[in-house]
Amino acid sequence: MSSVVITGATRGIGLGMARALLARGHHVAVCGTDPARIELVRGEFGDKAVVSAADTTDRDDMRALWDAAAERFGGVDIWINNAGVSHTRTPLWELPAAEARKVVDTNLIGVLNGCAVAITGMRDRGGHVWNMEGLGSDGRTVPGLGVYGATKRAVRYLTAALAKEVPDGVSVGVLSPGMVTTDLLTHGYDDPAELAEARRIFTILADPVDTVAPWLAERAMTHTRNGARVSWLTTGKVIRRFAAAPFHTRDPFAA
Repeated sequence: MSSVVITGATRGIGLGMARALLARGHHVAVCGTDPARIELVRGEFGDKAVVSAADTTDRDDMRALWDAAAERFGGVDIWINNAGVSHTRTPLWELPAAEARKVVDTNLIGVLNGCAVAITGMRDRGGHVWNMEGLGSDGRTVPGLGVYGATKRAVRYLTAALAKEVPDGVSVGVLSPGMVTTDLLTHGYDDPAELAEARRIFTILADPVDTVAPWLAERAMTHTRNGARVSWLTTGKVIRRFAAAPFHTRDPFAA
């Protein structure tokens, strides 16, 4: 039984992983910034989990989250930097500065803060930190998502760098969920034709949270080698999905 902290886990993949880990008997602490979502998750989890209001862009908030989990569970074994946001699909020069800043602060500064707090706390007892990959991590570019992609590319670099400098007993790695049908996947499509084309690809490659999150959660507990990369949507899976597409209809958006 492990103790796990997941940031940004009051919705989407983070919430799905928290549910899966609780079902497997692990101790879980989650955080979010939306008061309504926090209360909903508190109502769902009750006293089975620590549910906190915490902003990943504030390092003091991350320290408080660590302290709450460590006090409740006696320590933290796994820390998952899951919190992330996207932005309107538009060229950089048309993207409002505040929106760009929010993406960079959440997706990169938030991960830096989480890594710093978790690694500091794990120095004496060991543990593993996971960072969440996304579009752009592999260098692939999509017009209109340059800022988001740049942050995810930076997260992959950061994780590789940390793998060379973490203290003995501490390890880091990346979780790659692929295309998951959360609000981030379809966020920012203003052109209906563009959204329709995107959804065509999503029906081939995307998967529901309830499919991906438990798979990631299980491997987050067992694949804790330093520098590890756990990927749901592998190249082989992509090839097989496209090959089967003419003969098999998928609807990952179906409730």
